[in-house]
Amino acid sequence: MIELLSTAFQWTDLLQPTWYIENGGLWLILFVVFAETGLFAGFFLPGDTLLFIAGIFAHKMEKAGELVPGLANQFMQVIGLGHIHNEWVDLFVLFGLIALAGILGNMVGYWTGRKVGPSMYTWKENFFFKRRYLEQAHDFYEKNGGFAIVVARFLPFIRTFAPIIAGIVKMERAKFTFYNVLGCCLWVFSLIFAGHFLQKWLMSHYNFDLTAHLEIIIIGIVVITTFPVIMKLVKGGKKSKEKLIQKAQEERMDNTVEEQQKD
Repeated sequence: MIELLSTAFQWTDLLQPTWYIENGGLWLILFVVFAETGLFAGFFLPGDTLLFIAGIFAHKMEKAGELVPGLANQFMQVIGLGHIHNEWVDLFVLFGLIALAGILGNMVGYWTGRKVGPSMYTWKENFFFKRRYLEQAHDFYEKNGGFAIVVARFLPFIRTFAPIIAGIVKMERAKFTFYNVLGCCLWVFSLIFAGHFLQKWLMSHYNFDLTAHLEIIIIGIVVITTFPVIMKLVKGGKKSKEKLIQKAQEERMDNTVEEQQKD
C-alpha cells in the first residue's frame, strides 16, 4: 500500500492545480478553498490558480479524449439536475459553491481566533510577545479591518491567517461577516469568470487553448499574486532598517548629551 502511494502520489502534486481537478474534481476544490483558512495549513495550496483553472473547466472538460460536462455538473448530478447543461448555470453554481466554502473557512478561522484571543491577554510578555502589539492590532482592524479582510483574499499566505488575526483582536462579528462575504465573492467571481471567458476569447480569436499551456497560467498567477506580498516585505524591511538607524542615532545623541552634562 505504501509502495503504491509512493509511486502514484508525490508531495509536489499538491502544488499542481490540475492534480486536484483530475483526482477529486469539484469536491476536492471545495475542500482546498475551505482548508486555506479553515484548517490553517492551506498556505501552500494553489488557491488562485486552482480557481482560475476551475473556471476553464466549469462547463466542459476533456476526459479520455472526449468532452464531458464540467465541474459544476458534478453537483448538479447529486441534486438530480444533471440533465441541465447551461454555461451560465454552471458558472454561477460553481461560483456559489466555492464562495460558500471560502466563507465557511474564514468563519472557522475567525472563531478559532476568538477562542484563542482572550488567553493571549494573560500571556507573560517576552521578547516575541508584547501586549501592546495585540492592542495595536485591535486598533488597526477597527479602522481598516474591512479593507484588510477583502484584500487578504487575493494574497497568498496572508489570506490563511487574516481571519485568525481578526478573531484574536475581536473584530466586530457583523463587520467581519460582511467583509468576509464580500471578499470571498469578489475573489471567486473574478478568478472563475476570468478563467472561463479568457479561455473562450483566446480560442475564438486566436485558436489558443489555455488548457495546453497551464504552466504559463500557473507561473503568471503566482507572480501576480505574490508580487504585492514581496513588495510589502521589502518595504517593511526598509522601514525597519530606517527605524533602527534612527534609533541608533538618537541613542548616540543621548549619550553625547549625558557626557557633556557630566563634564
